Order: sequence, then C-alpha cells, then structure tokens
Amino acid sequence: MFEEADKKEFNSITYGQLTHKEVVFNMLNFLSEENEKGYKVIIGTDSNGHTNGKDCTEYITAILVHKVGCGGIYFWKKVVDKKAYSLKERIYKEALLSLEFAHRVMEDFSYVNVYTWPLEIHIDVGSIGETRKIINEVTGMIRGDGFEVKTKPLSFGASKVADRHT
Repeated sequence: MFEEADKKEFNSITYGQLTHKEVVFNMLNFLSEENEKGYKVIIGTDSNGHTNGKDCTEYITAILVHKVGCGGIYFWKKVVDKKAYSLKERIYKEALLSLEFAHRVMEDFSYVNVYTWPLEIHIDVGSIGETRKIINEVTGMIRGDGFEVKTKPLSFGASKVADRHT
C-alpha cells in the first residue's frame, strides 16, 4: 500500500494530492492543535462491488483525524486489486487494507505517544444484511491484532467517508 514515499498517491479535500510524508505532516499539525475534548484517528476501507465488467476491484482506504466535537480532516488512497468474486473476499480485503494502514500509522507515529489518540478501525459490516454472517470473524481478526473496531452503524470511516470515494 505504501510503495513510493515521493509519489502523490493520497488525496484530501483540504490539501489536494499528497505523498505519504505530506499526509503524516498534515496529520501531526492537525493533532497538535489544542482540543480539550481530544482526538481520534480512524481508518476505514470500502470497495466498489460493481466492477462494471472490469477484472478488478477498487478499494478506498481513508484515514480520518477527528477532533472530537469540532470536525476533522481526512485523507484517502485508492488501491486497485484483482476482482473479488465474493462479498466475503471483498470484506476481508477491506479489513486487511485497514489493518495494514493502521500498522503504518503506528510506525509513522512511533516517536510520539500515539496512544494519546485512540485509533479505531471502521469496517463496513453490520448485524443487518449479508455481512452479518462474517461480522464476528472480521471483528475478531482486528481485535486480535490489538485495535478497537467499529461496525455499522458506528463505522462511518468506512461506510460514509471511504464510501464517498468508491
């Protein structure tokens, strides 16, 4: 997911196209602003299940910095992968991309106390609909990796923000 440090592969409504280093810089600047209510760092991935005849699936991973009670900023990146032939395959790929991104964020912020800001992974599954069949598997995988996980209707990082760009 993070191939070239100088490649502008991230997007932001606020900052335009960015490199990975520029995303980290802007996140740290935003996180350094005073906010007595605190911050949350949220990662979510969504995919386009309608490939329109293409042999690929597009995944959008979003990272949000939520200034609790005061809005926030977000960045997103598109990854194109082989076509996912089942909903389960797509959901697992979404969760794995979010986990990969979360580990990279932890690595990027290893020199600061990243635990100051709770990191949540939002997944596009819920107790209603087809994804209810795999909700325990996917949430267990993320919790087993040490991250807090949110599902629908609380998983706005995936189901609203990342979904906006699929």
